[in-house]
Amino acid sequence: MKIYPMRLKPYCRKTIWGGYRLASEFGKGESGELIGETWELSARNGASAVVDGGEYDGKTLYELVNEYPDMVKKGFSASRFPLLIKFIDAADDLSIQVHPDDAYATAYTDDSGKTEMWYIVDAAPGAGIVYGLKEKYDRESFKKALDGGELEKLLNRVEVRKGETYFIPSGMVHAICRGVLICEIQQNSDITYRVYDYNRRQSDGTFRKLHVNDALNVIRDFDRDMSGAHGDYLADCGYFRVKKLEDPNETIRVGDESFTALVCTDGGASIRYGGETYDVDKGDCFFIPAGAGEVGLYGHGTVLTASI
Repeated sequence: MKIYPMRLKPYCRKTIWGGYRLASEFGKGESGELIGETWELSARNGASAVVDGGEYDGKTLYELVNEYPDMVKKGFSASRFPLLIKFIDAADDLSIQVHPDDAYATAYTDDSGKTEMWYIVDAAPGAGIVYGLKEKYDRESFKKALDGGELEKLLNRVEVRKGETYFIPSGMVHAICRGVLICEIQQNSDITYRVYDYNRRQSDGTFRKLHVNDALNVIRDFDRDMSGAHGDYLADCGYFRVKKLEDPNETIRVGDESFTALVCTDGGASIRYGGETYDVDKGDCFFIPAGAGEVGLYGHGTVLTASI
């Protein structure tokens, strides 16, 4: 097993609400391509990031961690890689949605639950998100508002700014609204229960599928001031730990207990490891296997680090 910082090429996903920024500003996909999401750290079969350079050049992260599970952490034996990291460009409003917890996902799907955090990479003036509900509503009142076309009156809308972080546990109603570009760090899950989608039609003229009953089963009430932050961490929960490094000039220790992912959201940096230097540009994501030891990180920009 060769250990080194691995630059990743993302899996790109086109959506009806996506924009052009991920292609034009971050060099994702093809020039001029309309992209909603890029899955930067993804080890899902059929939707995996690909190693760009070095010993494992061209190998998917899905193949790599299945072949060398100790790259995730020493003794790793779970069937699913734990994290998924994305850039999301909302040129239009995303659907009002909610994600299940592990218990519900295990009982009714073949995926895991989904707790996530959003780091606001950029936001247009006045742009915002849906972050929970205004008050605590029971199932009946929520369904009545939905059926009566008045769901939006129940939603807690928050104006956001570049550099802010929002923690979104499973069960919280949420949505990214137009003009917001985020880096999302989440459990490795692709389950979304859409509650409402503004009656938008897809390219074939049909409405997107809603999942109202499942959504009503998993929605929970939360304190809107809740934060996943703890100490130096933007988010520190049972699924991931995330730090923000501004103009880094430090050594990161990557032990046997977890890999570390680096995502550059602004500016640039360099990684120094094993006598080699790796340039880190805006939008780049690197996977550093567990057990790498000391890794130097230097530059003028913003880098998020994620581990389990």
